[in-house]
Amino acid sequence: MELILRPGSSSMVQDYHGQKLAEQIFQAVIVVFAAVGFVWGYYCEQFVQTIYILGAGFALSCVLTLPPWPIYRRNPVSWQKVVDKSEMQETTSAKKSKRKERSK
Repeated sequence: MELILRPGSSSMVQDYHGQKLAEQIFQAVIVVFAAVGFVWGYYCEQFVQTIYILGAGFALSCVLTLPPWPIYRRNPVSWQKVVDKSEMQETTSAKKSKRKERSK
């Protein structure tokens, strides 16, 4: 239920390696189903069979790659910590004073 209520949570996000894996799986499934569909459609002499098989491959690849399965979330991105505005101003003022000292 938590996944439905908070769609922006980090458990719903694919990492970069997961996106690459999902793209590779998508491409492999589409190519395999396209080849099988072409052979089967040629054998049956009906192009519509090729389209049906390709559509089934597309549906399968969508089921495999669109949901954020745990396989796509193995390498989470480590984000930088949030910096308060007061800390930010202190660091920028310290950098400015160092620059002034160097220029003298």
